[in-house]
Order: sequence, then structure tokens, then C-alpha cells
Amino acid sequence: MNQSKRHSANRLMALVALWLLPAVAWGQLIPVSGTVTDTEGEPLIGVSVVANGTGNGVATDLDGNYTIQANPQGTIRFSYIGYDAQTINVEGRNTINVTMGANSQMLDEVVVVGYGTMKKSDLTGAVSSIGSKDIKDVPVASVGQAIQGKVAGVQIIDAAKPGDNVSIKIRGLGSINNCDPLVVIDGVPTDLGLNSLNPQDIERLDVLKDASATAIYGSRGANGVVMITTRKGAAGKAKLSFSGNWAVQTKSKTMDLLDASGYASLNNDMMTAVGHSTNPEWADPSTLGKGTDWVDELLRTGVMQNYNISYSGGNDDNHYYFSAGFLDQSGIVKGVNYQRFTFQSNNDAKVLKWLKLSNNLLFSTDVKRSGSYSMSDAMKALPTFAVKDENGQWTGPEGNSEWYGSVRNPVGVNETYVGRTRGYNFLANITGDIIFTDWLQFRSTFGYDAKFWFYDSFSPAYDWKPTPVEESSEYQSDNKTFTYLWDNYFTFDKTFGGKHYVNVMTGTSAQWNHASWLSAQMNGFIFNNVHQMDNGEEMYSIGGSQNEWSLMSYMARANYTFDERYLLTATIRRDGSSRFGSKHRWGTFPSVSAAWRISKESFFPQDQAINDLKLRVGYGKTGSQASVSNYSYLPSYTTMVYPFGTNDKNQSALIAQTLANPYIHWEEIEQANLGVDMSLLNSRITFSLDGYIKNTNDMLVKASVPITSGFEDTSTTYSNAGKVRNLGWELSAHSVNLQGELGWETDLVVTYNKNKIKDLNSDTPFYINQINNSYVTMLAKDYPINVFYGYVTDGIFQNQAEVDAHAVQSGASPGDIRFKDLNNDGVINEQDRTVLGNPNPTWLFSLNNRFTWRGFELQIYLQGVAGNKIFNSTRIDMEGMAAAYNQYAKTSNRWTGEGTSNSMPRAVWGDPNGNNRVSDRWVEDGSYLRIKNITLAYNLPGKLLRHIGMEHARVCFSCENVATFTSYSGFDPEVGVNGIDYSSFPASRTYNLGLSFNF
Repeated sequence: MNQSKRHSANRLMALVALWLLPAVAWGQLIPVSGTVTDTEGEPLIGVSVVANGTGNGVATDLDGNYTIQANPQGTIRFSYIGYDAQTINVEGRNTINVTMGANSQMLDEVVVVGYGTMKKSDLTGAVSSIGSKDIKDVPVASVGQAIQGKVAGVQIIDAAKPGDNVSIKIRGLGSINNCDPLVVIDGVPTDLGLNSLNPQDIERLDVLKDASATAIYGSRGANGVVMITTRKGAAGKAKLSFSGNWAVQTKSKTMDLLDASGYASLNNDMMTAVGHSTNPEWADPSTLGKGTDWVDELLRTGVMQNYNISYSGGNDDNHYYFSAGFLDQSGIVKGVNYQRFTFQSNNDAKVLKWLKLSNNLLFSTDVKRSGSYSMSDAMKALPTFAVKDENGQWTGPEGNSEWYGSVRNPVGVNETYVGRTRGYNFLANITGDIIFTDWLQFRSTFGYDAKFWFYDSFSPAYDWKPTPVEESSEYQSDNKTFTYLWDNYFTFDKTFGGKHYVNVMTGTSAQWNHASWLSAQMNGFIFNNVHQMDNGEEMYSIGGSQNEWSLMSYMARANYTFDERYLLTATIRRDGSSRFGSKHRWGTFPSVSAAWRISKESFFPQDQAINDLKLRVGYGKTGSQASVSNYSYLPSYTTMVYPFGTNDKNQSALIAQTLANPYIHWEEIEQANLGVDMSLLNSRITFSLDGYIKNTNDMLVKASVPITSGFEDTSTTYSNAGKVRNLGWELSAHSVNLQGELGWETDLVVTYNKNKIKDLNSDTPFYINQINNSYVTMLAKDYPINVFYGYVTDGIFQNQAEVDAHAVQSGASPGDIRFKDLNNDGVINEQDRTVLGNPNPTWLFSLNNRFTWRGFELQIYLQGVAGNKIFNSTRIDMEGMAAAYNQYAKTSNRWTGEGTSNSMPRAVWGDPNGNNRVSDRWVEDGSYLRIKNITLAYNLPGKLLRHIGMEHARVCFSCENVATFTSYSGFDPEVGVNGIDYSSFPASRTYNLGLSFNF
């Protein structure tokens, strides 16, 4: 018994000793410091340094230095993306310098390809990527603005107005309908606008361009896929980051308008030309002086402030990332304001050896406020009026409309009318990974995408000149949409015999959406400051609706690599969509691609300038249901009220609007891609070159419906009968020009694309986009999408003899524009119209140079397009000289007699000759080269920062939209994809000061 007690006591003492060892070791921690460099002696920044068994972790500073408290008999682990991790015994040392060698497998960038990731070297399709540095270091409001011009084959057009989304088109316009790409955020397909994301939360952005890359998304991959991955926490010391940006925005271009004297003189000429009375008050126009500059009155200096804070960290099994951001931006147009708040939470945890759970949560809310501004009205408003009269009331045109016009006071309208949109977005996913073995894994993801946006506007009653607003009105609309996602798939990843690598993914995806909206308008409010819907006197309108769609998918992808030389990828997806009838509800979308890494062959010289060379080829078929409404295969009806019968009472009737088409299905795109990836001079120069042919088949076009059916052929009944071809190539290149204390890197992106309609199911062209009751744009076989169509000018008639000698041109007089008789029938009519220009850019290009020296960074970014035309519709009003509108100052050089002008016609009220008809007079070259951004930054020295407990600090100054070189005469050559400039919102130049800190 006593011996047993002694043995028990000994065991207890041993256990106590073992329990106390960590405490003893903790008390004996020693400082360990050193420098981490690569094999060439260059310091590595941000290397994770963890003292095992202590919980201590740090990261190397800008000079590659670190200091950490470690167990003298323990180990320290050094890890860095792209390099082999090292675990080193401390052995009582206070100084440990580490040289990290590049890991050939990890150094190869990992890209997101849809339901998985791949090494970039293993890609067989066309995928372009942008990292977090290229996004977060550009001080702009949205992700779309940050990546503009930086991805080959991708056209991004900025809307300029605060809070508006950019327009994204990949490899040209693949359809005359909706051809926006699919956006996938953290694995969840969504229609959430990029303006709802905080650029600081983006880890990387990958663009899938060819069919072999996008076929995994089947019926939604035809227009390309934008994959966005948000930031995650990393093992090591917890990191607290803060950034702040403050900016002012000014107009980037000023339009020269006539002053009051100039307008009065022009109006006198207009009246005299048609024999009308001139304004006696303007008998001597020079007495009126400058007058009011309405554009200047409507614009202001915009202010923007942007704040972001994040906290991240973790260990080998758990990672976390939390962030919050706030953006407040006032546009350069008075009354236009935008505010956005974002919150991001990304977490993952290895719950069990075989189970990992993760979640990504994004919440954003924004508020957009604006009055009823109109840049067109601001330019057309007469400078002869003041903004307010002597009583402080808004002025307006009053009297003879031929003299004073009818444009309302644009400043008064903008400041009186109030409109506001409030949006709330919630995007989340929860993922579970079951790890059966190191080569077999199962993933299940549930995604939830909810959006709410509420719009309300109020217009008070006001005695406007020339037309009073007799009733105040309040309009409100509520919109809700919910989308649910459930993905389940297996991933098999294994290497056999050291040379055969196989990766197989197979699974299912289900998505369901429900949307609803409700709107109403009340008129007649007693008080302008109290305008709840209940306070209105009259219900003006009410409406609402709801709809839903669902998508069920089966998918599989297989990658095979032999000896890192021969690569093969095959993908197939089968989609079933509720948007189509039973005859075409399901579709199959396959693709195959292959690559040959020539540089891995034994015959390839290893000591030459070319370090890596890979050829790629791919083909596939994808679909687009973006242009198909939820119930297109069914007939649509509306209720109407008709007087019917003998009792003079109205009867309700159900009226068919469109015919049923049970055969309607997705638009399909077949695409072939040929590419080459090359690395030169020890990877100091890398580039990718891709050529492609992209054929759209079964494009939705208006069906040819005989009138005898009871439906006009202008109804919106569609059939799959159109075809479009895009053909082009794209180049992405990166070079390290200088290394060392002075660094210089260059990025070049060039895209070439040609677009053509091959079939429209009719030899008769379609005409769209009306201006002043005339069509501007034509859709026709063998022409690019959206070509401009109209008359061709041929100078100006200088005298009556020239008018008489020309083809019959109704209303023509000396001083009017002469139009060409293209069909030589002696009459100028609609048969003389022709194609005037192509709005689709042939070339997209950008050049970015980044210089570094002793903590300083200088970045100069150029971006532009070429080969496109713009229809400057603003000039129709501003150079028309036919109505009581103010005009551009250049109209002072108008024709006033023989020989005075051969480009600017006479001023004549009513335009009897049709000088302002749709013609090449308004078509301009849309090419431009823009100094998009210049940024100068300074990274504070690491030695200084360590004394104040800071890991990294950066201060930067930048200018956005520095200068634009173009022959285009409008506000900005960056217009919508249809190429028509409506002068909706002027571009601004932004001066920005930014600070960022990491602790």
C-alpha cells in the first residue's frame, strides 16, 4: 500500500512537472532577430514569422527584418507565399538570418477558375488576373474604376456619376441584347453591382474569357465571367489596418458657349432668315454683356472622403478577417451625393481533422441623392436670364418663345426637385469542406443574396416659367429580390507515378430567385416639407408585380497533366432553366482545351533567353439567358378598358401583347481560342497572347410576325434566329526593367476586336435609338452592331445657283448644308442614307509604369481606345441654330454670306432644310489617349515604424483623369457602348491624398 502510494506520488509529481514546463519555458523566452532574404539577397517583406509553442508571431518589415520572443530550445517557422516554408531550431541564438528559396509550385500564381483554383502554369484557357495591390492602391470609389483598362479583352466604361456602375464587356459585343458578364463573388453568382463592393476588401479578380474557361458556368458564361475573391486572414500575428483618402473633384473640361450678347445676335439672325420679328430689346446685342453661365451655376467642386479599417489574423487552423468602410462623395453637379457603408466578415476554421467550415459575409448600404439635373438644359438655357430675380424667386423664360425659348431654369429645377435611392445588399455564403483523404474532398456551399432598394422623390408645386407645376407630387417605389444558392461537388486531386496529375471536379448547383416591386404616386400636398404618402390628396398611380426564376445544373471538369508538359482540360455543364418551355428547358455546354509546355521538353534549351513557353488551344460552347425574361416562352397579356356595347359603359378586356414561343432558348456562343504564354530573361519579361473567334448563334431577334396574325411585326415577340461574330486578339505583357535601389516595372495591355452581325432573320435592317424622331443606329447583316446611319454632308450652298444645280433638296437655301445624292436619282430623300461609322472600338490599350526608389513609388497609368466613332447628339441642339436655345461659341463663325463659311451653316428658325437631320455632321472620331492616373507614394522606413509599434505606413498623392488627348469635341469621349453621347454627367478630375497604416 505504501509503495503504491509512493508510485502514485511520483506519477503526480511528474505530471505537475510536465504541466509546469510551458510556464518555465515561457519565463525563459529570449529575443530573436534577423533578416529574411531571397536567394539573390533581396529582403522579403511580410514574411510570416511564428515562434512555435508560444503564440508569438510577427511579419518582416520593408527591409526584411524581424524581432520575436522565442523559446531558446524551441523552433521558429518562416512562411511566405511563393517560397518554401522553413522551420529552424533556435538553439539559444539571438540572431537568425534566413534565406528562402522559391518554391516552383507555390511561386506559380493560383487563379480562381470557378468551383476551384488552378496554378496559372496549368491553365489551358484564357484567364486574366489582377491582384489586390493593383486594386487597393488606386484611390477610386469602385472596383470597376480600379481595373479599367488593366485586363486584356475587357472594355470598361465609367458612368462618371457617383454611385453608378461601370459597364463591362468582354471580347466585344456578343449580342444585340444584354451582353454583360456573369459576376461571381466568393463562389456566389450575383447581379450585385461592383459599386457595392469596397476595393480594399478585394484579394484578387480573375476574368474568364474564352469558352474553355467559362463553360463551367454553362448557360450564363457566354459573355465572360468575372470572379471576385475577397480577402482572408493569414496565420501569424493579428494585423490591424487603416486607410483614409480625401479628394476634391473638378470638371475636366469646359464647353465654350455663347454669352448673352452672342445669343441675342444669333437669335436676330434666326428671326431675320425666316422673316420673323426680332426682339427690340436686342437691337444692339453688345449691350447685354456676358449674362449667366448656367453650366457654371449647376456645377461645383466635388469632395470625397473614404475610410477603411480591417482586422485579420489566425493560426494554422483558423483564420479571420473583419473590415468596415465608409465612402462619402459629392458629385461635381450640385445636389448629386453618394454615401456607401460596407462591412465584410470572412472566417474559416478547421473544426476536425476532416472537417473545415468557412463563411463569407458582405453587407453594404448606400444612399444616392440627386435633384433633377440636366446638363443638356444647362447648356441650352439662355444666358439672357438671371438665376433668380430681384425678389429672390427662380426666373424662367416668359414672353415670345421664339425669342426666349422654353427651357426651364435648370438650377431651380435641380434644387427644388428631391430624389433619393436607398439600397441594402446582403451577400453571404456558408461552406463546409469534408476531407476524406488528401486527394478527395467534398464541398457544400449555401449562398444567400438579398437586395432591397427604395426610391422616393418629391416635386413641389411651383409657378415655373414658362409652364407652371400646378400640383406637388410624391413618388415611391419599394423593390426586393432574394436569391438562394446550393452547390455540392467533389474534387479529386492526385498525382500518379510522379508524372500523371489528375484533377476532377463534379457536382450540382441549384439557384432560385424571387423579386417583387411596388410603386405609387400621390399628388396634391398642402405643405412642401410634409409629403408622406398619406398627406396627398389624389392617388395618381399605383402598380406592382413579382416574378421568379430557378436554375438547376449538373457539371464536371477534368484536368490531366503529363510530366508538366502536356495539359488537357475538359468541361461540361447541363443547365435547366425555368425561363424556357419544356421543349428547350435543358441545354448542354461542353468545352475542351489543351496546352503544350514546350519549355519542359528535353530538346528545349535551358540556358537561353526563353525560360518558359506554353501553347494553348481551346474550343467550347456556352450560353446566355441574360436577354431572356422570366416568362418569354409564354404569351403575355394586359388589361385594357374599352367602350363596348350600347350602354356607353367601359368594359374590361384582356389583350394579348406577344405571341407564345415554346421554342425560345438561350443564346449560344461557340468560341475557339489560340494562345501562347512566354517568360523571358529569368522572368523579367512575361507576356500572354491570345487570338479568338467568337460566334454567337441563336441570338434573340424580333420574330417576323404576319399582320394577319393580329400582331404587328413590331411587337416584342422574339425568336432565336440571329448570329454575330467577334474576331480579335489580346496581349498582356509585364517587364521588370530595372532592379535594385531603383526599380522600374511596366505593364502593357493591348486588345484588338472586330465585330459583325452575320444574320438577323431578315434582310430588312432594324433601326433603333431615336433622336428628334429620327433613328440614329442601324442593325443589319454584314455590319458591326449599332452602326450609325444617316445622310452624308457635302459642304454648304454658297449661292442660289448651287442650290439650283444640286439634286432636289426640299427647303434648301444659300447657307444651308448640301447633302450627297448617293443613289443619283436627283432627289435627296431617305434612300440617300448610309452607314456613317462604327461605335465599337477596334483597339483598347493601356500602359502602366511603376518606379520605386528608397521607399518612394511613382506610378503613371495611360489608357485609351481607338478605331471607334461617337455620335455627338448634344451638338444637334448646341449647333442647330434653329430654336431658342443657347449655342456653342463656335456658332459665331456661322455662314452669313457667300464665302463666309463652308462648315457651319446659317442660323435659321425652324431648320427648313433639315440641317440638323441625322448625318455625318454629328459623327466624330472617338479615339483617345488618357493619362488616367498619376500616383506618388512614400512608404515610411521600417526602422522608424518599429519605434512606434507600427508595421507599415504609406502616404500617397494621386490625380485621376489627369489629361485626355482626343479630337472629340464633347465633354468626354468615354460614352456608352452604343456610342451616342447624351451629355448625361460630366467627367471629373480628382486630386486625392491618402494615408494607410498597418499595426
